[in-house]
Amino acid sequence: MFWTGELIAKTAPVRRRATSAHPPHIDRGIAAYLGLAIGDALGATVEFLTPNEIRHQIGLHSEITGGGWLRLKAGQVTDDTTMSLALGDSIIASGGVHAKPIAEAFDAWMRAKPVDIGNTVRRNLVTFRKTGNPEAAQSEHDAGNGAAMRVLPVALACYGQPENSSILANHAQAHVTHHNLLSDAACETLIFMVQDFLAGRDPIDVERERVGKLVSAFPVFAYDKRLRENPSGFVVDTLQAVFQSFFATETFEDCLIDVVNRGGDADTTGAIAGMLAGARYGLDSIPKRWLKAVDEKIRSQCEAQALALLSGFSLSI
Repeated sequence: MFWTGELIAKTAPVRRRATSAHPPHIDRGIAAYLGLAIGDALGATVEFLTPNEIRHQIGLHSEITGGGWLRLKAGQVTDDTTMSLALGDSIIASGGVHAKPIAEAFDAWMRAKPVDIGNTVRRNLVTFRKTGNPEAAQSEHDAGNGAAMRVLPVALACYGQPENSSILANHAQAHVTHHNLLSDAACETLIFMVQDFLAGRDPIDVERERVGKLVSAFPVFAYDKRLRENPSGFVVDTLQAVFQSFFATETFEDCLIDVVNRGGDADTTGAIAGMLAGARYGLDSIPKRWLKAVDEKIRSQCEAQALALLSGFSLSI
């Protein structure tokens, strides 16, 4: 386990909502989706800043205020959340996780002019338009975090199914834009971690089994060597920062504050950390001020999609 050795400033205690009427795994699934959007909106403000620049300009960044290089409105999200929602809509509409409908959904998303789009995503979606082939060519250069940031709908849709179903489903979504071994390994690890937390597994066991297996197979992901600050869009940097924050904190709020204040690709590290923390800690762990700050339409879409994907959804792979 990696500890930064820094104490995170505490905010006012969070008031707890009434007990959810949903089964625990659905409560955690909704929290994971809301956590993704919250982490995205929180991190976007400080994306591409270094930790020193954040400290100098803001102090400790802990509120959803918008701004940043994208000049977002407070509560607005980026491609991390909107691509996830596009993927989830495709899964629900087609009744499965299939590459062609997913590629078409991503293409429609790009045509709608999102506030941000990664270079690898753009390049391979343009190729899909030209060729009609929904699977990008395998490339060692496509190890960005663009497929990992949007895995949540696959994790929810495949919950309770054999692990191979999640692997195949991830290939269908990830390879549209990121056909890369490191990206695949990161995506699969995140999917299984989310599913483990939905099932109520202990974080120590999840870290040992899922993250330990990832590092054993791909030692480049080792996250106990040095503090990962200012993480780039390289999926290894992203997961190192996320794992350090996630396993060294004890609450949803502390996890997200820790990870976004590392700067760099902070909307994506925030989104992934929020997804994991929501699945781990559940709805009652999410600060109300953050929930209220996120765009209301996005919040409703996240909640509805999580329910649809987890409530008796009939899936084909």
